[in-house]
Amino acid sequence: MAHFVRPVEIIKVTANNRELVSDLVATEEPLEIRIGYGQLTERQQKSLSVTMRTPGHDFELALGFLFTEGVIQSLDQVESIKYCEDVGRAEERENVVRVELKPEVIIDFEKLQRNFYTTSSCGVCGKSSIEAVKVNCTAISVNERINADLIHTLPEKLREAQRVFEHTGGLHASGLFNLKGELILLREDVGRHNALDKVVGAMLLKNELPLSNYMLLVSGRTSFELVQKAALAGIPLLAAIGAPSSLAVNLAEDCGMTLIGFIRDGKFNIYSGKERIDR
Repeated sequence: MAHFVRPVEIIKVTANNRELVSDLVATEEPLEIRIGYGQLTERQQKSLSVTMRTPGHDFELALGFLFTEGVIQSLDQVESIKYCEDVGRAEERENVVRVELKPEVIIDFEKLQRNFYTTSSCGVCGKSSIEAVKVNCTAISVNERINADLIHTLPEKLREAQRVFEHTGGLHASGLFNLKGELILLREDVGRHNALDKVVGAMLLKNELPLSNYMLLVSGRTSFELVQKAALAGIPLLAAIGAPSSLAVNLAEDCGMTLIGFIRDGKFNIYSGKERIDR
């Protein structure tokens, strides 16, 4: 847990007292994601993103980001991934990741039409237009139907696994469940989209994409970007403790995804894909 939190001294103020106490805060540091590409005799490097993230699972984050942004389509296109050793101060080296792509990978940077600078609190940010970030996701077909009672059990399973949040209250979580409601993978980050990219990157490393036999639960609200990333990973059902945005609902409908929000107190709302949910 040392990577995820840091100790700080705070002044705790109550109605009648001020007290100097120790506390824990979620770690937030920049991660620069670079790619190496081109023929072996003419390798080039490009910095694609600087994202504010919680250190840990950085390679998963980088791979998940490249996949959900459409830069790569499979793990077979990746030659290697490592921290950069040529960035100056030693303490900065674990904040720069370089993903080497295989020589045959062709990248159309103009087609990406994105400014890849993101921050830990953004939803859709740095985009020139909404159309520029919409992915051409294949419509997600209806698979097994999920009982509503199973959906109600997911938040408690996520909370039980979210150890760091108990200490700081400052991290978002993305939990990947199988269709039996068993938690398969949990990733946390100060950025909600980073937590999801870490999940996608971890499953990409296992060659288990698309994630058509899984459900995803996120701890906060659902933004357009989260639906976009989940859809590209082939996730048929995305659920959240909080609310979705209007653009998130629209994209979920377009992609045939089941989108659920406000799972609490024995209730939830279905915003799209109601045909997957049984009573």
